[in-house]
Amino acid sequence: MTAAGAAPSVPGWRAALYRAAPALGLFAAARLTGMLVTAVWAWHTGRSPRALLALSWDSDWYLGIAASGYGTTLYWPDGVVQSDLAFFPLYPALVRTVSTALPVADGTAGLLVSWTAAGAAAWGIFLIGERLYGRGVATTLVALWGLLPHSIVLSMAYTEPLLTAFAAWSLYAVLTGRWLWAGALAALAGAARPNGIAVAAAVGAAALYAAYRLWRGERRTDWRLWAGAAVAPVGWVGYVVWVGLRKGDPLGGYFAVQAGWTSRFDFGVGTFGFLRTVLTRPMELGFTMSLLITGVGVVLFALLALERPPLPVLVYTAVLVVIAVGGSGFFESKPRFLLPAFPLLVPVACALRRARPRAAAVVVTALAGLSFGYGTYLLTLAPMAL
Repeated sequence: MTAAGAAPSVPGWRAALYRAAPALGLFAAARLTGMLVTAVWAWHTGRSPRALLALSWDSDWYLGIAASGYGTTLYWPDGVVQSDLAFFPLYPALVRTVSTALPVADGTAGLLVSWTAAGAAAWGIFLIGERLYGRGVATTLVALWGLLPHSIVLSMAYTEPLLTAFAAWSLYAVLTGRWLWAGALAALAGAARPNGIAVAAAVGAAALYAAYRLWRGERRTDWRLWAGAAVAPVGWVGYVVWVGLRKGDPLGGYFAVQAGWTSRFDFGVGTFGFLRTVLTRPMELGFTMSLLITGVGVVLFALLALERPPLPVLVYTAVLVVIAVGGSGFFESKPRFLLPAFPLLVPVACALRRARPRAAAVVVTALAGLSFGYGTYLLTLAPMAL
């Protein structure tokens, strides 16, 4: 029972959704406009917009798992071995659930899952931004996330929206002291994508710091704190171990599968090698943009650190940036790997809120043009994978 005249300590979900409505409206407008621009160009070139959004690149792999389970491996003449065991299971499981429950094809089910997850992610991002920086910055943060150069991925049958949704709500749960929710959502994030381990790292770091502060104050640690931290990595570890057992190497089997895709963590050696290649010979626009976006991500992380965000937000973002920069293989996909790192946009959102309205409008308009044009290029013209 709340005392008369006092505001409740935790607002209800309806009040939170009402406050987020303007931000969610801007996000929806950004993504719908981006899809419309892509659709118009796709129709102009005689292609199906739905097929481009639902069946491009990795989407085919996820839909294949949803339809038939794991077991597909492709062997290429250059020695590359691509196994569907590289793809984490939560997204295809949700696609199969939706296509079983509704009279829709797997591709449409994949889009429904991704679009729903993108909306949930935008809401979670707003709540985090509102709690830390106020409603204005939170609204700007959500709008910027929907206007990133690679934000077309948020409208595709891809897993980044799902990971971001679980990550945002897990971080919000940590910030509001809901440790069991934080751990459960982190476990789901870990079952969605390989870089979902960043969420478990954030929850674990926050739990250790909270326990240390309680110990310093000679107060008893809540069991929920340790339970949440223990549950957080279960999704990621569970799948990695399952793949390892299936490959006959419990600890290294999954990483061998990733190596078959030429994807491994080499502490940035591959990234710097690719940088030299881009600087010394002509490259496709997508590769050059990927290098530029990744570099901007590193700069934005430095600016975020100067803002001194809460520990779980900083750890989550740091792990995502380290995985993206320190990993080799498929350099063109690195901007997509950074899409869940929404805290990188905090310095930009804060700067836009402080800027003059005309200057802010120019920046947002330019970003929207880049997002819609580049997203259309990625889906309809670019020869490299997303």
